[in-house]
Amino acid sequence: MTERRLQLDFLAVALLLACCVFWGFQQVLVKATLPEAPPVLQVSLRFMGATFLLWLWCRIRGVRLFETDGTFKAGLLAGLLFCAEFVCIYLGLQHTSASRLTIFLYTAPFWVALLLPFFVQTERLALVQWMGMLLAFIAVAFALQDGLSQNAVHELSAMWWLGDALALAAGVLWGLTTVVIRSTSLIKISPEKLLFYQVAISAVLLPMVSLQLGESWEVHWSVFTLTSIALQTVVGAFASYLVWMWLLGRYPATKLSAFVFFTPVFALLFGTWWLGEPITPGLVAALMGVAVGIVLVNRKPN
Repeated sequence: MTERRLQLDFLAVALLLACCVFWGFQQVLVKATLPEAPPVLQVSLRFMGATFLLWLWCRIRGVRLFETDGTFKAGLLAGLLFCAEFVCIYLGLQHTSASRLTIFLYTAPFWVALLLPFFVQTERLALVQWMGMLLAFIAVAFALQDGLSQNAVHELSAMWWLGDALALAAGVLWGLTTVVIRSTSLIKISPEKLLFYQVAISAVLLPMVSLQLGESWEVHWSVFTLTSIALQTVVGAFASYLVWMWLLGRYPATKLSAFVFFTPVFALLFGTWWLGEPITPGLVAALMGVAVGIVLVNRKPN
């Protein structure tokens, strides 16, 4: 039985920051790869590759993926929720701006904090921790303020409200995936099997979504495209998600989830480096706001 900890230690914080840094970079990487490979096809290839790597990793390390342990139904549910989140994200992007979608998507930690205590009492947050969560969310919204106006969205689609609704649904699905993992027997299985449920189901279903959306499967396999897909697969869908599953099995999900607020801020920072956009005082303030908010979330209750 894995020993669970009530507070995040240095190892957890370091791993979380490393994951958030890469996830922020990956957002920019996916965008930079769009001229050579459509988005849902990119994520499909990412999860197909991750499924193979995870199977190979388990074969080498002797981790059993297909033994009967009573987790199939919960694993199937987690996998479907995980896959549905990505479907909502990419459908939503057709009708709303990336900034607005990001705001609604990153309501996920709130859904975890609201719902999980009904199943796991130790995940309940105190008032000061809720204030920290709210501060981090406001900081992210402040960083993305330029893309939040309805005028900017109207230029994309007359059905911007549908895009916003799909983005909110993606945030709910992300939160529900975490709740299912933390509140069922899935929390007791290996991180490898837990991740396998999610990437394998996504690898099967997302290519169908790509075809349904009419995406072209003619990929320009340049060195950049190969490198991008490889990074998204090996580091993104395999290594970083495996670390996240390991963390969920050992630390409070509500406190882990608060760290994801760093991801969109890191994405903006990578955007300034890659795309030459200026680092504004607002972006620096947002980064500090997220940091203070996370400190409050992880503050030990009196």
